[in-house]
Amino acid sequence: MFLVNTTVSSRLSPAEVEHYHCEGYAIFNRPVLPPEKFAGLRGCFEGILAELPDAERPEAMDVPHFRHPELLRWVFDDAILDLVEPIVGPDIALFSTHFICKPRGNGKRVPWHEDSAYWKGLIEPMEVCTVWLAIDPSTRENGCMMVIPQTHRFGQKGFSDYDAVDPAKNVFGTEITKSQRDETRRVCVELQPNECSLHDARIMHGSEPNTSSIRRCGYTMRFTSSSVKFNEARFDGGHQVYLARGRDLGGNTYAEPTRAYPEVMARRGLSGRYKNSH
Repeated sequence: MFLVNTTVSSRLSPAEVEHYHCEGYAIFNRPVLPPEKFAGLRGCFEGILAELPDAERPEAMDVPHFRHPELLRWVFDDAILDLVEPIVGPDIALFSTHFICKPRGNGKRVPWHEDSAYWKGLIEPMEVCTVWLAIDPSTRENGCMMVIPQTHRFGQKGFSDYDAVDPAKNVFGTEITKSQRDETRRVCVELQPNECSLHDARIMHGSEPNTSSIRRCGYTMRFTSSSVKFNEARFDGGHQVYLARGRDLGGNTYAEPTRAYPEVMARRGLSGRYKNSH
């Protein structure tokens, strides 16, 4: 289990921390960043999106901080880390970030999945807390994230079986086998801009396509305790992690947050700038 720490730096109430551990997610329907800081992050995102080649889908803007290290100014802001600390403890590492932007009218569906299923062998133990920060409104109408509560605790515990789905209609090409998920228990995570949710990497989640007239974008920031061990050999030069707060407890090697890593992106085998982590 994650360390539970309700120190003065916590922005989550004890009840919210308990809900996260029990249900696998928490919804923070309050402003995350001060208004001027959120406006800066949104402006940075719009600039990155404007430079995206026409052939690339905006849903797959993975690890943008490797090319745009200025993003880490917001990722490492105390307003973000004070949400994470009561979940993972005071020594915090950043595993990854991802803009998941569903354009209006034809935004792809995100199949039911567990993030942990795609990270097996990269992280030990599999204890990752994702902050899903809404850049745009995220509602049922435009394909908000849905979670199936408690699936991080029971059943496959983050390693379900997967079947192929059509990548032309889905953000990635596999989905949890239908018999292993109970969609009747799903919870829609609706957020306004600058609100967020937090979820365990092992929880089942997904989202419907965006056929509305409103874009839906979220910025995911994935944090662990620094005691988690990252398998650098498996990264094979195609990934970097960062120390976000506190000290290293796992003997990990961390990237320099002020520099870009185009060589890491190249190592990932990208034809363009981004690759879907799933």
